[in-house]
Parts: sequence; structure tokens; C-alpha cells
Amino acid sequence: MTSYAYSYLFVCVLMLAALGFAAAPLIISAWVRPRKSSPIKNSTFECGLASKGDAWVQFKVQYYIYALIFVIFDLETIFLIPWAVAFNHLGLFAFAEMIVFIVVLTAGLAWAWGKGVLEWK
Repeated sequence: MTSYAYSYLFVCVLMLAALGFAAAPLIISAWVRPRKSSPIKNSTFECGLASKGDAWVQFKVQYYIYALIFVIFDLETIFLIPWAVAFNHLGLFAFAEMIVFIVVLTAGLAWAWGKGVLEWK
């Protein structure tokens, strides 16, 4: 067997092991779980107390906007850290691209701020 085919065999064995490692707890838990169902077991559990009211609560849209802004700037950090680490090896084009990236995100933040999205009402 050639080393090229051997490397693919190694990858396939690792994939099968990973799938087996993920599937084993699911199969074992399905095999040993109790199969008796009751209304108490199927009821909603909330911190040991009986649930009060409807589970569908309407949230302010502002919470979602804050979450989206957080995700955007979190992703900006994910892109900035590797760029900063490899800054010495990158050229002027990568620097210009990152400046454009930061300007676009800053423009979005300025737009949200101008619209009053960031003000808690």
C-alpha cells in the first residue's frame, strides 16, 4: 500500500472513531433509559417549581439589536487578532483591507448610534 493511500486510510479510521465516539453515548443511553412515560415526567420543569403562565414571552426588539451588535464586534475581534499577529508578514494590501473592514464596521456603528438604537428606553 502506498503512503498516499495509507494517509487516506488513517483519516478514514479517525473519522470512524470520531463518529463512534459521538454515537456511543446516544446508543447506550437509548438502550438503558427507562421507557415508562407519565404526565409528570412529560410536564415542563422550571427550577423545581410548577410553571406559571405562558412560556411565550414577548421580548423587546432592542435586546436582539444589542445581541447582533455584540456578535458583529465579536467577529471583528476574531478577524483582528490573527491579522495583528501576522502583521509583520503581511503587505500593504492586507493593511488597506483591514482598514476598509474597520471603516465599514465603524460606519455601521455610527449609523446605529445616529438612529438611536443604542439608547436604552
